[in-house]
Amino acid sequence: MAKNIASAVWALAAPVAQNLGYLLWDVEFVREGAAYYLRVYIDRAEGVRLEDCEAMSRALDPVLDEADPIEQSYCLEVSSPGIERRLSRPEHFEAMKGRQVVIKLYTLLNGKKEVTGVLVGLQDGEILLEPLVRIAQKAAASVRLAFMD
Repeated sequence: MAKNIASAVWALAAPVAQNLGYLLWDVEFVREGAAYYLRVYIDRAEGVRLEDCEAMSRALDPVLDEADPIEQSYCLEVSSPGIERRLSRPEHFEAMKGRQVVIKLYTLLNGKKEVTGVLVGLQDGEILLEPLVRIAQKAAASVRLAFMD
């Protein structure tokens, strides 16, 4: 259900973001306790400011009201994907090639549940890192950019 809602909202939000000069980075629909949250992440080369989040929220809200892709009540949140942004879509892996990433795994790999390396890319369902490591994407609980001091 949550994936279908996120996909439907993506289709509605992508043109809104583009019209405002933003890149739609990700969409999540999650339940936390008794509440549901629709999280829309936007990005732009200059970085995302609070005003950008407000503009996207104001522009997206009537589109969501009209299309009504979500049956239950929810809270709409628009934000930047952040410095340690999650990589989940093929275009994320393409855009972040050459950057340091941290991969948290569902099971141990060489005695570790976390692997760090430089992202080479995503190929045939495998995340490729330097030094040479291949990890099945489905084995990764999360992939995020690493924040380097």
